[in-house]
Amino acid sequence: MSLAFTWSEIGGDRDVRSAAANHRSSSSCARYTNPSAGAAAPVNTVASRLIPAVLTLGAIWSVLTVPASGAATTQVSSGSGWRATVRDFSAKHFRNPAWGYSHCVRDYVLARELAAADHVTLDDDVLFAAAYLHDMAAFAPWKKQNVDHADEAAQIVDTVLSGTGFPISKVDALRGAIRTHMYDRDPVGPEALYLHDADALDWLGAIGVARVIALVDPTGGSPDGPEAVRMLEDYLAHVPSRVLSPAGRARVPQRKAELEHFLESLRGESQNLKNL
Repeated sequence: MSLAFTWSEIGGDRDVRSAAANHRSSSSCARYTNPSAGAAAPVNTVASRLIPAVLTLGAIWSVLTVPASGAATTQVSSGSGWRATVRDFSAKHFRNPAWGYSHCVRDYVLARELAAADHVTLDDDVLFAAAYLHDMAAFAPWKKQNVDHADEAAQIVDTVLSGTGFPISKVDALRGAIRTHMYDRDPVGPEALYLHDADALDWLGAIGVARVIALVDPTGGSPDGPEAVRMLEDYLAHVPSRVLSPAGRARVPQRKAELEHFLESLRGESQNLKNL
């Protein structure tokens, strides 16, 4: 594999302390922490189109729901064999507006884009399976109480792939990529790195807003609107520094600015969330 830079330059040998060690469990996408006080984020005109999109429920749902036929155009697979089996499995079982099938599609596409920008060659078998199966343990019947969904998915992913034709020699690399896909973990190897960064970036920008707002309980349960805002503020505080690849870091400023602009505007239009 030919790299345009050394592995240490893209974070392969970093010993980075997790920003939020208990940030995620298989039943929750974030801990609800109070945002740190500070000056309002600067308005970025690039993000000025974000507000109308996220205030319209139909627009949010259209962003989150990616039809399988559209996803196929972004993949290198022929649509047959184990890849079709995995893709169909994901589309059938992973139903959630924040970490469901469409999130899997985005992670796969973005990870490939980032690696290409960095001139890094990936094992696409490992990346494809990891992208489409990394959150499987966030769903029943694979969800395991008191076990992080990333750890459980890494442990059991072979049970889904058994008999599909997936190259068994690549299972260990697949487990590693799934285990470290969360932004507060430290990926080892190129497939793990680019899945990790794609997954992190998906919590920022317009898509990050759409994902979290879609989780709000319309009956007033948890999360409610203010809780969702605290989730977004938590991502804004912790995710950007955990994007490790050069291409991933290059995408952070725009997505960060979009999220900052949304949060600032929302507070201004809701009397600092009192009327949210």
